[in-house]
Amino acid sequence: MQTLSDTDDIHPSFRLWLTTEVHKEFPIGLLQMALKYTNEPPQGIRSSLKRTYADITQDTLDYSNHGSWPCMLFAVAFLHTVVLERRKFGPLGWNIPYEFNRADFTASTQFVMNHLDDLDPKKGISWQTVCFMLGEVQYGGRVTDDFDKRLLNTFTNVWFSENLVLPGFKFYEGYPMPESKSIEEFNDFITNMPLQDIPEVFGLHSNADISYQINTAKGILDTILNVQPKESSGGKTGETREAVVAKIAEDMMRKLPRDYIPHEVKEALVRLGGMLPMNIFLRQEIDRMQKILTLVRRTLIDLKMALEGTIVMSDELKETLDYMYDAKVPDNWKKLSWRSTTLGFWFTELLERDGQFKRWCFHGRPKVFWMTGFFNPQGFLTAMRQEVTRAHKGWALDSVICQNLVTRFSKEDIHDSPPEGVYVHGLFLEGASLDRKTGKLVESRPKVLYEQMPVIYIYAINTTAGNRRHEGLKVFITFFIQLQGRTANFMSAPFTGSQAGPSSTTSGPLTLRAT
Repeated sequence: MQTLSDTDDIHPSFRLWLTTEVHKEFPIGLLQMALKYTNEPPQGIRSSLKRTYADITQDTLDYSNHGSWPCMLFAVAFLHTVVLERRKFGPLGWNIPYEFNRADFTASTQFVMNHLDDLDPKKGISWQTVCFMLGEVQYGGRVTDDFDKRLLNTFTNVWFSENLVLPGFKFYEGYPMPESKSIEEFNDFITNMPLQDIPEVFGLHSNADISYQINTAKGILDTILNVQPKESSGGKTGETREAVVAKIAEDMMRKLPRDYIPHEVKEALVRLGGMLPMNIFLRQEIDRMQKILTLVRRTLIDLKMALEGTIVMSDELKETLDYMYDAKVPDNWKKLSWRSTTLGFWFTELLERDGQFKRWCFHGRPKVFWMTGFFNPQGFLTAMRQEVTRAHKGWALDSVICQNLVTRFSKEDIHDSPPEGVYVHGLFLEGASLDRKTGKLVESRPKVLYEQMPVIYIYAINTTAGNRRHEGLKVFITFFIQLQGRTANFMSAPFTGSQAGPSSTTSGPLTLRAT
């Protein structure tokens, strides 16, 4: 930058090209004085197919004399486009973001070529082989999640069949198979495709596009905030950044819960029953909460002293000041805690989590647990399994699995603990809705992105107990029959979820998000 600024005589043809990846230390001044040139990946089916067919020549189309070759080539290109486009929808598109690229498309088309070359005219195309190679090997070789693999196989099985070569085949309404022979005709067909794609083309609900637009707008706004100058002068309110952050820090210090005193926690756990699985889990959660309380209190004290000039403002404190001014959670806090959209939500959740732990520790076990308020929800379920296993003579922990039953209760309706297992609340559905009459998952309601789940009863069963397999459920139903006057809203529906355990609560691209 200095050389370019200080040089008086620069050749008219001189150009300096710089390529870079995202970096927080990139100088804003260099960005301002340069001409920006980006090579962004194509957005939408039309643009992606255009990019794909830009590298396809007429010789490629004429490679095989088989009449199905142009259709299969276009179908592979369409599949390639869909798997790429689903990534932009985040966990609704793929549970794990996979790096599909041009090499996958090239390898897939080469396989189709070889398959048509070795084709037995009497047997015809082996669609089962094509689906297996595309869904399990070419694209499926990158996929590690079972539900993602099932989704990919669904695409291949629906699109790659005898119907593909029949007249009138459509990938989706408005996306037919082109009846073209030359590369120019294919390009003209792609050019006339819709500019805007609806999420249903990718097998998603219309709400998925709302989530995508919200996340895109949030990303743009976050980028704008990051490149804003961090000067200390006062704005329209006349307050400087330091004064605003000092007020926030003072308010947080005043509301921050007091530290856990080790001997008080130990005595409270003894009153709760000593070294029981649930109490051990509670102690581990309290220890993690205490680490966060210590870190937040130390950071706020140091920040206040740095703003007053008592100590030197370090880089870490400067970064914390910037984050707090932008209402974001500082990175060092986030590493020890949980993800949250804003600092206000994060601090509110800190108070609520601390409140649950203190009530449980000093006032007794809750009737219903806020499951998403735990650092280790899986550990909570394991502790519950251990508790149930110890209550049944002859049960082994390895053969005991979790099951769940969705009720119609809200947490305010729960007044007693279950005889076995736990009640949990705090779960939200994303990508589906719940039919409370039948207890089954249904399509999302329009423009409703998150659906709050009612209280869920989680219990454990012994998979090797024969007729005693559903003993926990029988105890639970008997318990409710005795209290049926208070439980008229109980839903006697079969369990929702898989028999495989607590993690199998959803299917396909559906996600059960804890908020």
